[in-house]
Amino acid sequence: MKPRHHLYLDDALTEQLDRLGGKPGTSKSAIVADALRAYLDRRAASELDALFKVRLDRMSRQLGRIERDQKILLESLALFVRYQLTVTAPLPEADKTAQAVGRERFQRFVDQVGRQLASGRQTLGAEDLEGGEGAR
Repeated sequence: MKPRHHLYLDDALTEQLDRLGGKPGTSKSAIVADALRAYLDRRAASELDALFKVRLDRMSRQLGRIERDQKILLESLALFVRYQLTVTAPLPEADKTAQAVGRERFQRFVDQVGRQLASGRQTLGAEDLEGGEGAR
């Protein structure tokens, strides 16, 4: 047995409920129950949205800073590479020793980057990137 409720509705709403409830396979109780359930579900969803809004806003700001920092790093690297390629004279084809030294240095550089990434250490700390006291 379901609990009984006494509700007061205005005339226009009562007329609409009577019209909908008069169709075969429907009842006024089912219509009111469905409408109340939908209203309460939306309200609960709004409360969850309010709870997550602050966290999502914070995450959006953090992602924005990460994107900005990434653009700065990529632009810095691109400018450095352009400068290095513009200023450094190419090695003559005949100087195989210098080319071998260059390849060896590059391989050591790649290995060092791999070790740094694998260990989780940073060459530049966060304070260096933000221009703190430890900035170089």
